[in-house]
Amino acid sequence: MNLGDTYMLGWGIRRLSSAVVGLMALFAFAATAGAADYNWKFQSFWQAGTTNQKAFERFAANVGRMSGGRIEIEALSVGAVVPPGEMLDAVKVKIIDGMNGGTGYFVGKDPAFALLADINAGYENPYQQEMWFWHGGGAEIAREIYAKYGLYYLGPVMWGAESIPSKEPLRNVADFKGIKMRAPEGMGAAIFRRLEVGVSTLPGTEVYTALERGKIEATDWGTLGMNDELGYGKIAPYAIYPGIHSMPMADLSINLEIWNSLPDDLKGILEIAAREANRDSLGLNAVLDRSFVAKRDPSTLVNWGSAERRELRAVAQEVWLEWSEKSELAKRVYDSHIAFMTSMGLL
Repeated sequence: MNLGDTYMLGWGIRRLSSAVVGLMALFAFAATAGAADYNWKFQSFWQAGTTNQKAFERFAANVGRMSGGRIEIEALSVGAVVPPGEMLDAVKVKIIDGMNGGTGYFVGKDPAFALLADINAGYENPYQQEMWFWHGGGAEIAREIYAKYGLYYLGPVMWGAESIPSKEPLRNVADFKGIKMRAPEGMGAAIFRRLEVGVSTLPGTEVYTALERGKIEATDWGTLGMNDELGYGKIAPYAIYPGIHSMPMADLSINLEIWNSLPDDLKGILEIAAREANRDSLGLNAVLDRSFVAKRDPSTLVNWGSAERRELRAVAQEVWLEWSEKSELAKRVYDSHIAFMTSMGLL
């Protein structure tokens, strides 16, 4: 072999080595970039494309960014894996790893879920309820309840005070007497029955047609923006705004075994992202509400004063008390709410 051949052989070996090193680096990069330490499926109870589902998807994306790609969450919409009412059990047995669940769907497990999901007519705005959760004992008891079923409660997700679209203005408690109204079964329906409302528990898919045909004159559904997006305002032109009867609180939660196995930095990221998801949901829905307020005749918006709100709250308190007697955990959630609302001057 001459000098030229030796040079060419060495050059070839160097090129081959560089290529091998380059391929190894490429494979290492692909493995690092494409494979998170944790790959989870979380399901919500929201329809794809809705404002609340978008907030849930942003929570998942935020966790991915904040964790530097160590956590990847697939944010699934309602029914993608299991029905909404089965999500608590599905997370417990790791059919899904976590959820943005409708807390009120789990009342059959313990009445405490009802008082945790929505203390109807209690708080005047979602920020008071958020204060109760983080600074009034709500977080501790919520996490105790969820741990009993094998989940860790990361944080609440709210979308604001819900409105009531109606065919005639409802300006006070007395105006509810005798009207026909759709409401989901539970504490809310019990309160409306106390107001002598003819309560119908129609499924959501039948609400529009029932309003249109006069089978009902009002409905408990969502916020002003949610209701007007569905066209309720066209057939039931009046709306109580800001809302007075319902301020639901959903959850972001994760399988407890998974939670316990995580390092502290990732636990912190999940909790911070959950708090941000709540702010995001409230902000997005407030903007949605305002966009529809701007399109309305102001005379169709009914804003209750403090006296009217207190009158409704007094009726609601009777129902809260009844539900608090259904279980030990329900009593503890009730006592926590009452103590905080009293400190805020609401009771």
